[in-house]
This record gives sequence, C-alpha cells and structure tokens, in this order.
Amino acid sequence: MQSIMQKRNVMVLPTLMLAAGCAISPSDSSDTANAIGNVPESVVAMAAPDQDVSTARLRPEDGCYWYEHNGPVEVTLLPLRTANGNPICAARPT
Repeated sequence: MQSIMQKRNVMVLPTLMLAAGCAISPSDSSDTANAIGNVPESVVAMAAPDQDVSTARLRPEDGCYWYEHNGPVEVTLLPLRTANGNPICAARPT
C-alpha cells in the first residue's frame, strides 16, 4: 500500500509543474486605448445601465468593447451592449 502512495505522490509533482507551465501570462500592453476603464464618453452613454463600464476595454481581436461581469462563482468577460442588446464596437478604418 505504501508503494502505491509513493508512486502517486511522485506523479503529482511533475503533473503540477507541467500544468503551471500552461498558464497564460497577461500581455504587457502599454497602449492606453486598450486600458481597463479607458472608454470614450460616447461609449459609456450608449452602454446599458446594468454593465460595469469601469472595467470595460476595447479588445483588438474583434474591435468591440468588453466588460468584466462579477458572477457568483467567477469573473467573466462579456461584450458591452446597448440597451437594445447590440454589441458596442469601434468603427473600423476603411
């Protein structure tokens, strides 16, 4: 029985070390346009009232504004929407 426990403990350490290497580090972006809470007043005016615009940011992947929703279990990034439910996105250059 002791041999099985030792083998299990030996396998736990490499598994944890491997999983730690898979963590995604936050990008070090100095671009203030993408900073959290740095949204134009026009975007704040369009946003539905039940969203936390203080955590909103423009995501370059899709050109839309997203905010952090603090749920009962986790914090989720959700698209910032108008009162009609439309996502708020930045105008794309033509």
